[in-house]
Amino acid sequence: MATSFSISDLAKEFDLTTRAIRFYEDMGLLEPQRSGPGGRNRVYSARDRTRLKLTLRSKRLGLSLTEAKDLIDMYDSPRDTVPQLKKFLTVLDVHQRQLQAQLADLQATLNEVKTHEKDARNLLAKAAKTNTPKGQA
Repeated sequence: MATSFSISDLAKEFDLTTRAIRFYEDMGLLEPQRSGPGGRNRVYSARDRTRLKLTLRSKRLGLSLTEAKDLIDMYDSPRDTVPQLKKFLTVLDVHQRQLQAQLADLQATLNEVKTHEKDARNLLAKAAKTNTPKGQA
């Protein structure tokens, strides 16, 4: 595996735009070195690649970028993993509760849609019977 990556390398590997990667950099999630004339070229380390991978994983879990950064920053000082794991479990617990509440709301909405659908079908069936000419029923 390469020890350094260009912004294009990471964009291609993780199917991101270079703009998204620069945004993560602005958020402090990535810290590339600069090279070339005037420091125009970004050179990302294996650490940056790992941080990007963890950021995307956090996003898939529904965490905010701030939450992701807090957790990822904790892993930069791996002296004692207990506080990191406790913080991670707390964040996951809060997020899981939010998802369960959203799921309950969605289920209630689906049940309401089903009720309205059933009512509309019954009304349509009654209207069809009333509008059928005599002798054709």
